[in-house]
Amino acid sequence: MNKADLRRRGHAIRKSLPPEKIQVHSQALCHHLSNWPTFHQAHTVLSFLAFRNEPDLGQLFERWPDKCWLAPRIAESNKGRSYLTLHLYDPARLVRHSFGMLEPAPDLPSVDPAQVDLILTPGLAFDHQGGRLGFGGGFYDRLLPLATQGLRVGITYDELVLDAVPMQAWDCRVEWLATSDGLIKTAYA
Repeated sequence: MNKADLRRRGHAIRKSLPPEKIQVHSQALCHHLSNWPTFHQAHTVLSFLAFRNEPDLGQLFERWPDKCWLAPRIAESNKGRSYLTLHLYDPARLVRHSFGMLEPAPDLPSVDPAQVDLILTPGLAFDHQGGRLGFGGGFYDRLLPLATQGLRVGITYDELVLDAVPMQAWDCRVEWLATSDGLIKTAYA
């Protein structure tokens, strides 16, 4: 399948998930991450705020308040190109982006991606070679090379771990996958 077909399939699978399954999956996924020694060693963690039936990692923020939690915000360069900036997570200071998702307020302190220890990376689908299929905007493919110290963990549903995801030269891979079944080291690691 090409990327467009896989994106449609990924959207359809996520859209079909009932809220109860999303909640159970999210709890199991957070449990696995909470028991992972690598997670315990990480101080600065980039996560995402669940949107469109993504797994919800919010309970990690609450359970591990001593970590330096970051969330992405979409910004625009003076040339009109969109990119992600990283900001300290403050649940009382979230704003809704025009795409519909919550993101940190623009005046929250920003953090250099090179300071991130662990990147909990969203995606529509992943494969065992570390391939990641995003939404098509290239936001994470532009961000991840800047996070030179960050270990990349693809956060997904078991149904969206595929045999292969088509990859281009600029597409960034992940070292680990986290699903409700547990943590999987990819062939890329």
